[in-house]
Parts: sequence; structure tokens; C-alpha cells
Amino acid sequence: MTTNKNGGGFRVRAREVLPAAVRGLVLALVVLPVSVLCFTLTAVSLALIPIGVGVVTTPWVLGGVRDVADVRRRLAYEWCGVRIRSGYRAVPEGANPWTRTLVMIQDRQVWRDLLWLPVDMTAGFMTALLPAVLLVYPVEGFALAAGLWRVLADGETYWYGFVPVSDQPTALAAAALGAVVLVVAFRYVPALLTAHFRLTAAVLDPGKGELVERVRVLTETRKDAVDTSAAELRRIERDLHDGAQARLVAMGMDLGTVEMLMDRDPEQAKRLLAQTRQASVEALGELRDLVRGIHPPVLAERGLGDAVRALALRLPVPTEVTVELPGRADAPVESAAYFAVSEVLTNAVKHSGADRIWVDLHHSDGMLRATVTDHGRGGAVIGAGSGLAGVERRLGTFDGVLAVSSPAGGPTMVTMEIPCVLS
Repeated sequence: MTTNKNGGGFRVRAREVLPAAVRGLVLALVVLPVSVLCFTLTAVSLALIPIGVGVVTTPWVLGGVRDVADVRRRLAYEWCGVRIRSGYRAVPEGANPWTRTLVMIQDRQVWRDLLWLPVDMTAGFMTALLPAVLLVYPVEGFALAAGLWRVLADGETYWYGFVPVSDQPTALAAAALGAVVLVVAFRYVPALLTAHFRLTAAVLDPGKGELVERVRVLTETRKDAVDTSAAELRRIERDLHDGAQARLVAMGMDLGTVEMLMDRDPEQAKRLLAQTRQASVEALGELRDLVRGIHPPVLAERGLGDAVRALALRLPVPTEVTVELPGRADAPVESAAYFAVSEVLTNAVKHSGADRIWVDLHHSDGMLRATVTDHGRGGAVIGAGSGLAGVERRLGTFDGVLAVSSPAGGPTMVTMEIPCVLS
């Protein structure tokens, strides 16, 4: 019974060791050429970005590197149960090459992929090849003991590991070393293949650093949201104090004067009443503008698409709006998207010099996407003090992203994305 149990255990172990060695050998044969090719293409493509060629090739090359990394993630889990997470930023759907390149080269996960390539072609290659070497190397020791030493030594000393082989006794010593290596192989080959994937995970997996970065971003966006709300309250208070409130106070004074003039000078009283009526109309208009600035009624009643269409109608530049929204997002998300689009449109009207603007709103893959395009002079950047920096902060409150493609001479494409579901 003991023999049968031991034999069964040997067979079970062999079924683990042999596939691990074969998989490691296959990985080693594929790893080196694929990693070298990806690394070379990436380096060349990034170097060609300044002359424009790399803008076209870089998204494809980095996409290929991501595919290679994703295959390794899948194999790591299927072969050794090692989970390797990823944290790629979403690339705006239908974005032009400039936007795709910009988004990808700003992605921390993409740079982890690129760091992984040289590691994979060196340490990764060795750790993938080692299981097969440990399993095959003992065969040479046994062959030496069987008489191969006579051919290989040929009157000289042949080294097998640290054993000098020159005669039959030393060949037997080589076989003994081979037996030890074989025992080690049966014990550690599966673990060595797992070590290869753990090395891959150490470079590719975002790990705790991603969590720290996430906390930092959330802290910043929360601070931005608080600052934005405080600034908005100050603006509303200022507009009420300097606008509608001042007009209402003036109306009250005019009505007091009219009351005194009714008997003495009816004509002057009528003129003051006409002025007061006009002031009331202006005060009502200012209040409506103020309410529209807080939350446009059309946005609350008819949704983001119609609100942006209404906004476009008030612009001095012809604006074409395309909407493909099968439902409505939550009110805070709609409000953030509306004011972000409004700010981008305002910037385009003021600074681009374009005679036409296009706005596209659609929802796919759990993302609300808004794209504003003009064929103006270009040169728009996200920087401190610019309107686009404020838009980025507004979107960041909802985990949204902003991508800008605006080469000198145009065109300018501003893409905004907010993760959300539609109801």
C-alpha cells in the first residue's frame, strides 16, 4: 500500500512539474523576442512624436504592449493562480490620435507596462527558463554516467556543474549531482514558475501605490469641490447684492417718491412709475439669469441634451449639437457636465477664433462623454489660471477626466468623460 501511495504521489507531482517546465520553456521562447520587439517599437514610436509620426503609431504600439501584458495577466491566473490587477485610464472613444496619445502617455499603468518590458526580457526570461533547465539538466548527468563522458571528455576534463568529469567514477558523481538537481526540480519547479509571475505582478500590479494615489486624488477633488462651492456661494451673494437687491431697493425708493408726487405732479409720478416698471423687468431678468447660473430650469425639466442645445442657441458662433443619450444621469452629474460644456464653449467663443463649433454628447461603456470641437487657431492647454483647469477640477469631483487635443493651427478637441449610469 505504501508503494502504491508513493507511486501515486509521484505521478501527481509529475503532472504538476512537467506542465510547469513546458510552460516555462514556452514563455522563455516567446518572452525574449516579444519583449524586445515591444520595447524597441515603443522607444522608436515615442521618439517620433515630436515630428508627428509617433502621434499616429504610439497608440497602436502602446495598445499592443497592453495586449501582451494582459495575456501575461491571464496566464498568471490560469497557470499559477496569481492575480495581476490593472488600472488603465479609459481612452475617449473616437478620439483623434493626439488625444489618444496624450491620454495613454499620461497613464501610470502604461508606464508600468513599459517598465515591465526590460524586466521581462532579463529577469523574467531567466525565471521562465529556469524550470525547464532544472528538469532537463539532470539528463546530461545521467548520460555522462552511461558513457557519454568518453565522447565529451576526449582526454580532457569536462565540467558538469562543479563536478570535473574525466573517468567513470567522476561520471557517476555527475549522475549523483544530476539526481540531486532532479529532486530539487521536482520540489521547486512549480514554485519557480509562480515566482516568474510574481515578479511580473510586482511590476505590473498597481498595488498599494495606486490606492495611495487614489486617496490623494479624492482628497484633492474634495478640496476642489469645497472651494468651488464656496466660490459659487460668494458669486451668488455678490450678484444678489450688486444686482437684483440694488434694483429692488431703488424701486422701493422710487415708489415712495411716486406716492409723494401723486397729488402735486401726476405727470412726473407717471414717468417714475414707468421707470420703476422697467427696473422691475430688469431685476426679474437678473434673477432669472442668476437662477439659470445656479441650475438651469431646462436642465432640470428636459435633461442635459436639451439644456446644451438651448445653451448653443445663445452663442454668437453657430454651434451644432449631436445628442445620443438614451436616458438621464443623476442631477449632480448632469449639472457638472452642463457647466463643463458651458465653460469649454465659452473658451472656444472667446479664444479660438473659430466660425463654427460642434458638440457631441453620448453615453457608452458606463461613461458620459461630451466632446467640443472647433477649427480655430488651437493652442489650448490645461494650466493654472485657465478655464480648462477649472473644468478639470469640476469633473474630478465625479471621477471624470478631461483630454485636450489642440495643436497650433487647430483644430481643438476637448473631450470630457464622467462615469455614470443612465436611468
